[in-house]
Amino acid sequence: MKYYIGLSLAATSSVDTGVAIIDDFNNIIFVDKLFKMNDIMYFFDNFSSTADSEICVSLAWDKTMLNGKWRILSKPYQLVSSNTHMPNRDNWTQRYTTRGSEYFKSLTEKGAVINRFELYLTRQSLHLNSCYKERSPADCKFLQQALKYEWGFEDIPVNMMPVAQLEAIVGAILARENHKHPENIKQISSFKDFRVIDVINNPKNLFEIGQQTEINI
Repeated sequence: MKYYIGLSLAATSSVDTGVAIIDDFNNIIFVDKLFKMNDIMYFFDNFSSTADSEICVSLAWDKTMLNGKWRILSKPYQLVSSNTHMPNRDNWTQRYTTRGSEYFKSLTEKGAVINRFELYLTRQSLHLNSCYKERSPADCKFLQQALKYEWGFEDIPVNMMPVAQLEAIVGAILARENHKHPENIKQISSFKDFRVIDVINNPKNLFEIGQQTEINI
């Protein structure tokens, strides 16, 4: 059996990292929160089917920067990264953290298929984005309800789940689509020798169109 693992990677160990494993039938095999990089390594090293898994790891925003509110606001978008009068000291214009990159490379050597994804772009592509503030309680509730009722994850409980775990399920959906329908996957960039991927079309819409075609026939 093929397993699809999503990892919603946090920038630091002080924020929870979500991990989720799903199968071909929308069954949630495992979901949990991890914190330290050692926890993440322990999970993958002790998961017996890592070599038979498709893994999608989110890109985490790099929180290291110089002081100053304008730098905090500009860094994610690199508004001044090409300006020669503003030197890139201490990599403060680096958008994404390199946390765990070397370890993920070692997993590929063991047979695991690993891609990276930009969480908020993928949420938009899968029609899982909301009108609420990112990671707010309302946004978290919306994502949980959409995964449960629109995407058919019946194992999701009614009570509120941590947002990191819900984001990890998004990554697992993308990993499954990459394995089953690679023609519906596009590479949007690369990061530390890993592909950063996203879907071309929402796979849920394609599935519904296929069902409608069968009914008409």
